[in-house]
Amino acid sequence: MPVPKKRTSKSKRNMRRSHDKKERTYSIVCPSCGDAMLRHRACPGCGEYRGRKVLDVNDEL
Repeated sequence: MPVPKKRTSKSKRNMRRSHDKKERTYSIVCPSCGDAMLRHRACPGCGEYRGRKVLDVNDEL
């Protein structure tokens, strides 16, 4: 079984792990209310998704 002769440096280890980071979540602007929302999800502000009301959102401010 092969065994590494030298210890892997911190730089080489971190370069290998550079692709393991979390992906960034992108948000878009809701076309009906203008709030920021995640793509392919119902808007938390107005409860609409693709022009239809899918969530019951109470506006208690």
